[in-house]
Amino acid sequence: MKKTNLPVPPNLILLIGVISISFSSIFIKWSIAPASILGMYRLLFTVIILLPFLPWNQLNLVLKDINRKDWFLLIVSGLFLGLHFLFWMDSFKYTTVASSMILTTLEPVFVMIGASFIFKEKTNFIGVLSILIAISGSIIIASGDISLSSGALYGDLLSILGTLAVAIHMIAGQDLCRKIPPSIYSFFVFLIGGLVLFIYNVVNHVSLTNYAPNDWWIFILLALIPNIFGHALFNWLLKYVDATTISMSILGEPIGAIILAYFLLGEATTLTQIIGGLLAIIGVSIFLKYKSASNIKVNEEILNSSK
Repeated sequence: MKKTNLPVPPNLILLIGVISISFSSIFIKWSIAPASILGMYRLLFTVIILLPFLPWNQLNLVLKDINRKDWFLLIVSGLFLGLHFLFWMDSFKYTTVASSMILTTLEPVFVMIGASFIFKEKTNFIGVLSILIAISGSIIIASGDISLSSGALYGDLLSILGTLAVAIHMIAGQDLCRKIPPSIYSFFVFLIGGLVLFIYNVVNHVSLTNYAPNDWWIFILLALIPNIFGHALFNWLLKYVDATTISMSILGEPIGAIILAYFLLGEATTLTQIIGGLLAIIGVSIFLKYKSASNIKVNEEILNSSK
């Protein structure tokens, strides 16, 4: 971890963040609103909450500095973030919290595969092995869900599509995050993603307002708890702890979601979900540690070459 001047231990804030994002799937299950509406209001309400905290003095400079390629990548990033919420949130109508949440842990694996093709990033045997372990865990989960129903398998597919979409969102924003302040980048990506889902709802004649008060409270809670007290809190914590620590902590989300689903939704976890989930989390954990070690080695080589 980095040195910290926080008045409370960073691990406590990490715990708050993990618990907050773990509630995301519970809120989705509690709502009867379509996934496209849940995702749209989650993103647009987050944009409204972020407005007072934007660095307005930097905004004009950023807008002048970004070029057409940057705008294209920003739009692609926002588009696929919107698609991520559309697919992933819809998966909960068909499959369990356990299956959907565990499959989302494959995100860093998909990011690495995409980066290897686009940025020609190489990996070694340990990296490949960790990916195979994680994917084997997902196959076990899917095979177990086949025995439950074809709908459960369809939900697994939606979760994987949502994970692929968020991986593309991450790859598209990889360079932009170094050029644009995180708060401004997040604001525009959330706004674009929300507008994409708004257009989707209008085109498909999905009602924008005809929802019960309970659903409106869930829209607000999705923006406030998983987004602000979860993902935004992790982004802020990057000033005090390293990215790998946060990435490893986020792997606690499926565990937290499964525990909450058991107590709040009455969803039991099957043996195949437990075995597959453990393999997926172990594989991704090895992968993240491997990537962290690779980054440290690259940084040391850069420092040595500059001496």
